[in-house]
Amino acid sequence: MKRKKTVLHHILAEKQKFEKRKEGDGMSAKDEFGTTKYVIYAEFEASGIVERPDVVGAIFGQTEGLLGDDLDLRELQKTGRIGRIRVEVHTKAGKTYGTITVPSSLDRVETAILAAALETIDRVGPAEANIKVLRIEDVRATKRKYIIERAKEILEGLMEQEIPETQELTEEVKKAVRAKELIEYGPEKLPAGPHVPFSDSIIVVEGRADVLNLLKHGIKNAIAVEGTSVPETIIKLSKERIVTAFTDGDRGGELILKELLQVADVDYVARAPEGKEVEELTKKEIVKSLRSKVPAEQVITEIFYKGRNFYDVIKEKEKAKAREERKEERKPVAHAPSQVQRKPEKPERPEPKREERIIKPIQQPKPSELDEFGEFIEKVKASKESMALLLDKDKNILAEIPVREMTGRLKERKDVYAVVFNGVITQRLIDTVSESGVKYLVGARKYNVVRRPINLKIVTFAE
Repeated sequence: MKRKKTVLHHILAEKQKFEKRKEGDGMSAKDEFGTTKYVIYAEFEASGIVERPDVVGAIFGQTEGLLGDDLDLRELQKTGRIGRIRVEVHTKAGKTYGTITVPSSLDRVETAILAAALETIDRVGPAEANIKVLRIEDVRATKRKYIIERAKEILEGLMEQEIPETQELTEEVKKAVRAKELIEYGPEKLPAGPHVPFSDSIIVVEGRADVLNLLKHGIKNAIAVEGTSVPETIIKLSKERIVTAFTDGDRGGELILKELLQVADVDYVARAPEGKEVEELTKKEIVKSLRSKVPAEQVITEIFYKGRNFYDVIKEKEKAKAREERKEERKPVAHAPSQVQRKPEKPERPEPKREERIIKPIQQPKPSELDEFGEFIEKVKASKESMALLLDKDKNILAEIPVREMTGRLKERKDVYAVVFNGVITQRLIDTVSESGVKYLVGARKYNVVRRPINLKIVTFAE
């Protein structure tokens, strides 16, 4: 008899496991994570052996019509206001015990009425039964408790993290922008600033870090040698542009400077303060070093031929300038002519001559070249509205348009040789005109022009 009872319990246990796998061990995703507001927890005891379907059938059967159509369990489950009823059963000594879980999206009062209705069930299958509601759990309160606990953990983790200073954030953003502005120029892919391709003057430095430091302080026309051997790109650029060699204040900087002066057409020489590198200079130090630049001829004569130190030449230059300033402050009015006579004897005499020779490639067109645009200038002057004339190589008018349409028209046409208009020449207009292949730009006046392309001649009416 005892063996039969053991086998019976084993069969019932296996059957319960099968039912659990079939129906699912928990509520559906909709029940647990959908619109469920409350969960009713109850326990039951039956005086005989019953199974899960018997309990579920008793719940639906004995509550039908009890609470009216609005709270009928079958209708509520069809509309999704009551979720899947979960029942767990186990048997012991010929009796069945278990728990009942009912998810509800009804309001608080209706859920309490439904819970009370469960306790009216007195029979499950063939056996007498007793159901008792343990509690009604507010799912939202549980969620709120979880949110509070989780928020505490997140806040603690956030407080443990090191919050960077504003200055660090600013520097990080600037560094990223500077790295993005850096370009590669020439076949050797030399690190360079974004203005190197079209700037009239360039600054030649030693390495990539030097270019980045100059970019940091707003100087965008620097290009790096990147090594001890001067690249062919630098040599070619030196023949077309005004070149300032800006090297470190150490032995390595002096060696690179000597090679640059031998193989490239350098116009000016500037060096970092003695013992410092260009990449570590502040903005004030960079500006001071570039303002103290020395003509290349003077560097070759004073330093390499006479064997003098570059920084001694700079100090003498600053002292001479200071003496001249003091003399200007103390000089009497009657002695002014004698001062003017001695002024040409200043050591800086060669620099103005060099400057005049250097800026020769970007001089304004000769008056004879301007005469050919005279009639067109008079025509746009006589116009009461903003007007622009687009001319070809033979001085024929291709188009007569309002100034506001000039930029768009130039982007469409590539046969325009000259533009004559009665407006203001700006840097933005110069860039657009240069890209269109125009050779002459004639306007009323110039405003805030900082660079001029070599292949474009800019003329104003006053000239």
